[in-house]
Parts: sequence; C-alpha cells; structure tokens
Amino acid sequence: MDAEGLLASAAINLGLALVALSLFSLLKKQPGNAPVYLPRRMAAGDRSGGDLLPLGHGRLTPSFRWIGAAFRLSEEDVLRRHGLDALVVIRLFKFGIKCFTVCSAVGLLILAPTNYTSEGPADIRRTNSMELFTVTNVTRGSNRLWVPEYEEITKRRIEHLKHHSKRPDQYTILVRGIPACPDHGTYGCYVDHFFSKHYRTYRSYQIVHDIGNIEALQNLASSLQKQIKRKRETRKCKFWQWIWFKFTSEATDICRQEEKLQDIQQSIRLLQCENMLKQKEVPVAFVSFKSQLDAAQAAEMQQLVNPLSLTTTYAPEPTDTIWKNLAVPFWRMALYKLGVFIAAFLLTVFFTIPVTAVQGIVQFEKIKRWFPPAKAVQLIPGLNSVVTGYLPSMILNGFIYLVPFAMLGMASFEGCIANSQKEIKACNMVFYFLLGNVFFLSILSGSLLDQIGESFTHPKDIPSRLASAVSAQSDFFITYILTNGMSGFSLEVLQIGFLTWHFLKAHSVGQSEKPYLYGFPYYRVVPIVSLAILIGVVYAVVAPLLLPILLIYFLLGYAVFINQMEDVYEITYDTCGQYWPSIHHYIFLSVTLMQITMIGLFGLKSKPGASFATIPLLLLNILFNEYCKVRFLPTFHHRPVQVAKQNDELDEAEGMTEGELNDAISAYKPPWMHPANLGSSSVQPLNL
Repeated sequence: MDAEGLLASAAINLGLALVALSLFSLLKKQPGNAPVYLPRRMAAGDRSGGDLLPLGHGRLTPSFRWIGAAFRLSEEDVLRRHGLDALVVIRLFKFGIKCFTVCSAVGLLILAPTNYTSEGPADIRRTNSMELFTVTNVTRGSNRLWVPEYEEITKRRIEHLKHHSKRPDQYTILVRGIPACPDHGTYGCYVDHFFSKHYRTYRSYQIVHDIGNIEALQNLASSLQKQIKRKRETRKCKFWQWIWFKFTSEATDICRQEEKLQDIQQSIRLLQCENMLKQKEVPVAFVSFKSQLDAAQAAEMQQLVNPLSLTTTYAPEPTDTIWKNLAVPFWRMALYKLGVFIAAFLLTVFFTIPVTAVQGIVQFEKIKRWFPPAKAVQLIPGLNSVVTGYLPSMILNGFIYLVPFAMLGMASFEGCIANSQKEIKACNMVFYFLLGNVFFLSILSGSLLDQIGESFTHPKDIPSRLASAVSAQSDFFITYILTNGMSGFSLEVLQIGFLTWHFLKAHSVGQSEKPYLYGFPYYRVVPIVSLAILIGVVYAVVAPLLLPILLIYFLLGYAVFINQMEDVYEITYDTCGQYWPSIHHYIFLSVTLMQITMIGLFGLKSKPGASFATIPLLLLNILFNEYCKVRFLPTFHHRPVQVAKQNDELDEAEGMTEGELNDAISAYKPPWMHPANLGSSSVQPLNL
C-alpha cells in the first residue's frame, strides 16, 4: 500500500469519527433520545442524566465535555459504581495507553527515522511505499515491553471480596449429582441430612426444578398484557383510531388475547403448584451456610467417595445464574462442548473467504496483472487509494462485528450455569478466532499453502517466515486499527442501530419511554481490544508509525467505554475480576509472538547475535508467565480461607441478623417461582 492509500484511510476514518462524535453529542442532549443514550440512568430513576438542557442552552451545538468527564473519573469510582470486572476492562485500556505512549516516543524518535534513512530495496523507494518507515527498509547487517498488573488486580479482587462480604454467593454453594434419599426417595432430603450432619453451620437448601418452558410462558403473558393495555389506551386517545377500533376486528382481537392470557396464566399456575414441582425435581441444589468459611471449604472439598456424586462448586450470583442450564446433566454437557467446538471450527473455515477476499483487495497491484479490466478503477482520481486503503479494513471490520455475537450464541449451547461463564467462554473463542483469522491468516494469505507447507518441512525457519510475513502486512494493520478505532468506537457511542430503531418505532407505534438497557458486552470488547494490543506489541519494532495510531485508539476507546458504562450499559454481574487471567494470557501471547518475530527478523537482517540474544528474553517471558500461574492464578479460581474467616469474624462482630441469613437462600429462588406481576388478572402460584 502506498502513502496515498494510507492517507485516504486516515482521512475517511477521521471524518467519520468527527461526524459520529458530533452527532452523538447533539443527539444525547435531546430528551426524546434518553432511552438510547441514557438507559442506565433512566433505569436508576435519573431521567436527565445532567446532559439534557433547555432549548437554546447549547442543545443544538456539539460539545465534547463527556470525553473530559471520562478521564476525570477515578478507578475507585469505576470500582464502586460498576464492579471489578468493569475496572479490569478500564485497566486494559490504561495498559494500552501507558504501553503505547512510551513505545510511540521511542518509535517516532528513533525507529522510524532509522528505518527511513536506511538504504532499502530500490522498488520500495520507487513506489513511495509506506514500507520506507518499517523495518523492511533496513538492509542486512544494520546495526521490555511488559507491565505486570497481575498483583494489582489480585489485591483488588481480595479487597472486593471483603467489601462485598454480604453477597449471597459468599454463603452459598451449588451441589450437583445428588443421590436420592434411601428412606424418602427425594433429593432435598438427602441434601438436608448430609450437610446438617457434616457441617455445623449448614443453614438450608433450595432444590432445582426442570420446569420446562414456564419462563417463556411468563414472558408471553407479560407481552400479551402490554399489547392489550396499549390497544385500550389507543382506543381512548384518538378519535380516528377509536373509529378504526370500533369498525374493525381489533375489538375481537383484544377479546381473543384476553382469553389466551387467561389460559397461559392457568398453565403457569399449574406448573407452580407443589405436586408438579415435586415431580420436576432434579439432582441439583443451592446450599447455604451461616459461615463463609464452611461455604468455601464445602465448595473446594470432595464430599463423597464417588467424585461424580454430590459434586460442589461456588454458586454464581443469583442475577448471573442461567436457571435452565442447571438441569443439564454432565454427559450432555460433554456432547454440547463437542458440538460447539465443531461449529466454531466451521465458522473459522468459512471466515477464511472474506479474509482472503480482503487481502486480494489489498494486493490490488497483483489483481491488475491477473485481471486487466480492474485497471478501470484508476480512471477515477483517488478511487484507487480508497479501494486499497479504506475498503479492505472496512469490509473486514464489518465481518468481525458479527463474530462475537455468533460465538456468544455458540457458547450459549455449551450448558454454562452462569452468564459470566458463558461470556468468558465466548471471550476466549472470539480472541482465538481473531488471532487465527485476522492476524495469522491476514499475514499469510498471500501464499498461505506454500507458507504452511514450508513451515512443516522446515520448522526451524518458522520465526524468519513469520517475520517476513509480518513486515509485509504492516500497512494493512495500520488501516485496520484506524477503522476499528476511529470508526468503530465512534459508531459504538453513537448507537446507530438502537437510534434507528427508536426513530422508526417513535414514528410508527408511538414514542416509547422504555430504555434500551443491556448488559456490558465483555465478550466483544475484551478480545477485540486485546487483538489491538497484540498487533501493537508485534509491530512495535516492525512498523513504528502504527504506535501513535494505537495510542489514539486506546485514548478514544477509554473515553467511549467509560461513557457507555456510566450511561448506557447495565452491569448485570460481578465475577470479582475473573476476566483478568484471560487478559493476562492474551498479553503473554502477544509478547511471545513479538519475541519470536524478532528472532526471525534479526535473522533476516543477518544479525545472528541479536537473534540469539532475544532467546533468553523469550525464556524469561515464559518463566514469568508460569510464575504468575503459581503465584496469582489460584486466587482467581478459589476463595482464600483466610479472607473467608476474616469475613466471618466481621459478621460476628457486627451481629449477622436472621433476615440476612434467610436472604442468602431466598435469593436463589428462581424467578419463575415468584408471583407474576400481571396486574389485576394475575394469578398466584399454589405453593406460595
């Protein structure tokens, strides 16, 4: 790619970003757009959010005060308002800002001038290629990037566990594979006898039921009631709509809907009755204790001689629990995992098509030699630069946008018992998908089969082949980061999809006051930002011009997602930092790839001494990762007995009330066991 192509991509992305951010600052101030831009604050009861101004007081002029407000928000505020998982995401952006600030200074002041002034290949200088600023322009013979935050996040996790010591999941465990009681033949009886005998602070249990589609029935009943209410209000409001209602079939439709609602309510009532629940019990239960220490020990220890019976784990948060998956047996989960693996593999293979097509557009010069009619693009001034500079990264980012949702859908079929587990699984799937398809396939797609074949026949040449392929694709990844950051983050804050739907809905069925409130998309943000870090770390030496672009990427992303956390997304769960081990692993892979690339790169430049000097750094990086696994990782998989004991002593000093203990187990009563809020026509379950 030449300089014109890169400048065209930068200009288009910068223009889109300025337009999108200006539109966002204007639209956010309009009261009618509060369900789109302030749903979290609306759900919390703050309808103004401090951004809705009277007409004539700046409501029609763009402003960027929200960016300054985002950078003024402290980590303690993020932790208090949104939890440790949200803070982990913010620390990921801060890591990128700190890392690439230093790297940009070194890259622009030292590496880029060194590369540019080297006597590189003649064809690079003739074509005005951006490779003038990369290590490709360095001739043969020309003469620690790591910020360990594991300890800081671990300390935060311990403090967070202490601060939220009254959470129900701190006193509760999940028990699966429960044998039937030999005397009474029920699962609940066995749980009660076993834990009351072996644990002094055992409190109570909540058995799980496989109740089928009762949640779907409750949602359908709620939807029907809203439809009936809306039609009745419409009939009262407008004369012509009342005439339409009177002389059409809508009156009959309401009667039918009311009859259907009554039938659904009766079905819900029958499913909630005590006799039906007894028939639907499954060998799974939530067990609560009066002591966090006993809960932690019970979750960690093997209860019976048979390790598959009465298995115990930490209970997820009540709001994080996927109730329908609790009834899935272990053997079926194994089949689900195999199916998800096959589906992810097929998606990965399918995705090679758009990536290969994108690389074909990037290598436009080759296409013109193979397909002469493509030269017609050059007849329009500037179109060639747009096609080679902006179009490939736009197409690739468009496909990448769909990948996290597809992976989340696949992870949903794996039988995870908590939304956090499902999203962490999807997060890992998305990252490795992007690593394979976007990074490796992009750098190898020019001669993919030849590269793979040569790598298998000459494995010792893998570092040099990787280094050569990485150097050749530096310009493409510059445009990818530009598009993903400038355009991607700007469209994220603009919420163009919800804004369009809100507009169409307001001009068809009427203005809606219901906020578009959804959980924070960790599964989408974490892997895509981690891929940007990987690209930046690998290309830190290879293409220094990428570094300041990455710095802008992380600065803009930080401001955007602080705003989204404050105003848009709901934090539905808090795993106390369980995302950090995955993020640490992604960064470890990034540094490892960078070091392997450097070994090959120095070899390509006939500097064997530098290649051998890099090998100890690679070994130290691997040893450091192993140290982190031993020193910090167990704290994320277990709850320290020391912390549990301290929390128990604090509860004893403060006087834990009977009501607080009852709340621990009542919180794990499934939503479908509570009375449905369906107005005056709602029914009460027979067993409540």
